[in-house]
Amino acid sequence: MHFTVLGAGAMGLRYGVLLQEAGNQVDFVDTWQPNIDQIKHQGGVYVARDHQNRHLVPVKVSTPEDYHDDPDVWVVFTKQMQLTDFLTRTAHAFNGHQYVLTCMNGMGHVEKLLHYFKPEKLLAGTALVATVLNGPGDVDFIGARGAGTMNLANYTEQPDEMTHKIVTELDKCQFHPNLTTNFRGTLLAKVVFNSVVNTLCTLFEITMGEFAAYPGADELSRQLIDEAYDVCERDGVTMLNTRAEELASVNYVSKVANPLHYPSMYQDMSHNRPTEVDYINGYLVKLGQKYHYQAKTHAFLTHLVHLAETTRQTSAATEHTTEQSAQDATEQASQQASA
Repeated sequence: MHFTVLGAGAMGLRYGVLLQEAGNQVDFVDTWQPNIDQIKHQGGVYVARDHQNRHLVPVKVSTPEDYHDDPDVWVVFTKQMQLTDFLTRTAHAFNGHQYVLTCMNGMGHVEKLLHYFKPEKLLAGTALVATVLNGPGDVDFIGARGAGTMNLANYTEQPDEMTHKIVTELDKCQFHPNLTTNFRGTLLAKVVFNSVVNTLCTLFEITMGEFAAYPGADELSRQLIDEAYDVCERDGVTMLNTRAEELASVNYVSKVANPLHYPSMYQDMSHNRPTEVDYINGYLVKLGQKYHYQAKTHAFLTHLVHLAETTRQTSAATEHTTEQSAQDATEQASQQASA
């Protein structure tokens, strides 16, 4: 099959590289120019697993404007706030027979994708897979091969022949795909998971294992899970897991599967990039408001993440100004000495 990955970041590279290794034709489309330049310069992407066996994997990457091929399936792994730009710039390559698969974090992407792809050709899901982008053209797969799972569903909740072909290719990559016929329940399972682990680990700059080791972790998780489930149930969503099963999932991934992993929201925060909190905790807050339900803990955490973003950005700007002033003073002193 021919896959094109839209967004050559951590998760996009993991899915694309493994699909390529499974014998598929895979292209990458990205908008981060340093990433594109580095991949082209080195002839591929450097891939490691748990910081070991770093090796170069040849891949094809291009900007949206330069991409004119016709894949069977688009695999979309952008950040929520980047998706509109990606889709607008790549729209010339979309057509009616193509399928699209996405396992992006948060909520809000499905509506955007439906502007370009037919409902019966859209698959979306969740991936409990940990990956880190070390820098341009350099990615680290976290966990042993085959670690992690994913759930996916058709937007129409009616799997067709192509759906099963896609699932087969994902299974070859050992993503352990679980095909469901519960679209919204499938997507919201990861939103709830991320609303606990991503957000709390980011705020306290800790790994998932460090969070799980805290004696009060279960109590914190239950409070957030209960609020999230209260919201989802009011919206008529049938969740994949019970509340107890969702807590067990948080604990298993944090304690066993990826205890040393810093979640993606932390990776964004630590690099002073905007986080996806509005599409995770913030989404649950807004959904609850439709039913006059106040998800107060999620609202509080959303504000805390934005406060942390603002504080870090202000500190970074101040540090840059201080460094620039020191550099200017050094240059001025040097010029005076030369005079």
